[in-house]
Amino acid sequence: MVEMIYHVGLTVSDLDRSVAFYRDILGLRYWGEILMEGKETENMFRKAGCKARVAYLNGSDNLNMPPVELIQFVGTDIAKAPSDLFQTSISELCFYSEDADKAYQHLLAHGVECLSEPQMFDFSADGFGRSKAFYFKDPDGIILEIMEPLKA
Repeated sequence: MVEMIYHVGLTVSDLDRSVAFYRDILGLRYWGEILMEGKETENMFRKAGCKARVAYLNGSDNLNMPPVELIQFVGTDIAKAPSDLFQTSISELCFYSEDADKAYQHLLAHGVECLSEPQMFDFSADGFGRSKAFYFKDPDGIILEIMEPLKA
């Protein structure tokens, strides 16, 4: 039925601020923005008069990943609930890094809230190998993750 993940969508409160964060701090490449409106948009989101600014960003040429889709609804109040790893939802969006420690220091230097420093995990016995990882938050408090797979 499905072949791949096409994109990962995140609802944000300020598209310009979020694009700047994902582009300038995380280093994703900005693809562009569209405005969704009209009957199809209203039907898809199940909301009369719905308009959405939607931006797409992707990783570097060396990273094969689905685009991040940032959605800001125009003229609509959005309920903002704090992200919670222990609540049913998408718990986080994880990005690959070749150096989790360097990524962590980069985020701290830009004032990004990190939930911990990089942590070492060893799931070799389960067939998943070793890694370093940590969580951090985007400008809306959406939880993101950096993971560095480690060589055996």
